[in-house]
Amino acid sequence: MPTPGRALVQWIVFIAVLVGLHGCVTPPSRPQPPKGPTEPAVPTVRYEPAQWSQLDGWQSDQPQEAWSAFLQTCKARAARPEWSAVCAGASTGSSAGARKFFEANFTPYRIVKAEGSSISDTGLVTGYYEPLLRGARKPSSTFAVPLYAPPDDLLTIDLGDLYPELKGKRVRGRLEGKKVVPYYTRGQLKPTMLKGKELVWVDNAVDAFFLEVQGSGRVQLTDGTTIRLAYADQNGQPYRSIGRYLVDRGAMTLDQASAQTIRGWVAAHPERKQEVLNANPSVVFFREERLDDPTQGPKGALGVPLTAGRSIAVDPQFVPLGAPVFLATTYPNSDVPLKRLMLAQDTGGAIRGINRADLFWGFGVQAAEAAGRMKQQGKMWLLWPKGAPLPGP
Repeated sequence: MPTPGRALVQWIVFIAVLVGLHGCVTPPSRPQPPKGPTEPAVPTVRYEPAQWSQLDGWQSDQPQEAWSAFLQTCKARAARPEWSAVCAGASTGSSAGARKFFEANFTPYRIVKAEGSSISDTGLVTGYYEPLLRGARKPSSTFAVPLYAPPDDLLTIDLGDLYPELKGKRVRGRLEGKKVVPYYTRGQLKPTMLKGKELVWVDNAVDAFFLEVQGSGRVQLTDGTTIRLAYADQNGQPYRSIGRYLVDRGAMTLDQASAQTIRGWVAAHPERKQEVLNANPSVVFFREERLDDPTQGPKGALGVPLTAGRSIAVDPQFVPLGAPVFLATTYPNSDVPLKRLMLAQDTGGAIRGINRADLFWGFGVQAAEAAGRMKQQGKMWLLWPKGAPLPGP
């Protein structure tokens, strides 16, 4: 790949400053407090030590059901100082002793958002799942919607490689002459720009869109085989909810907005389908994976398979990837309690903020139904290895 040279360096410096002001790149691990009395309050996270008896629902949960998910976390985190001892202990333990293990090795902390004088321990809990699409290796009148691998002209620039103080911050773009500019939005991308990068063609544009939102999924091909498409990259554009787009235009109320109602609205207004989809400028690109074990979930951001009902996506600014989290919420569209031990094993473009979680429901029709309607309030407790410094900058 050609080196952009001085123009790229100047552009990176400009972007680093710009996103520091506008939040287009991953911000510092914890938001900084306001510097003066005239500045608006900036939300900060607090981890308040709690007793196990204060975790709403801990005694009624079955933590052994999360044991295999925890062992998956240890595969990715055991080498880290804060995890080495607890993961070594888990390797000789068993699911039968899960409750005693967590109580002996972890301290629970209530996750609290502080914003000026306002304090809250409640946030939004949504859901996601692994969808199944119908597709083919070659396009046809039935299978006309392509899903793509990352394009060759997509640049991913790790700012920390040039400036250590920007470690963990990345920007994506493309070369235009000797300049680096933002990558194309969904509305700007044309099939001719991605020719040769097609992985498969599917039969429904809305299904393809929601596959991007979920981040991974399965495609049943015309020859009867099923493959998995996993997240490979993203165009660098911000995620925008098409549900919010429809709400803002009076097509539905916020309470009505769900995957199911969005599908129904688009089906009833096919002439506006592309307009609605283009309201989200973000585009996800995929890679193909073999589906050796259909019972195993897709890999999340932690790099380990997700466990249905026990894995969540979080904002890693506030909940470290891999951490056990106790979640107290309710089932979709109900007041029925859903209180259980989860593992923070994934992230998502829309999962931003303190006490924000996205619950992985698994694969299949029931998982799709639950995930599409999940929009509940919930509380979270971070379980952190005893004696380890709390997460922070």
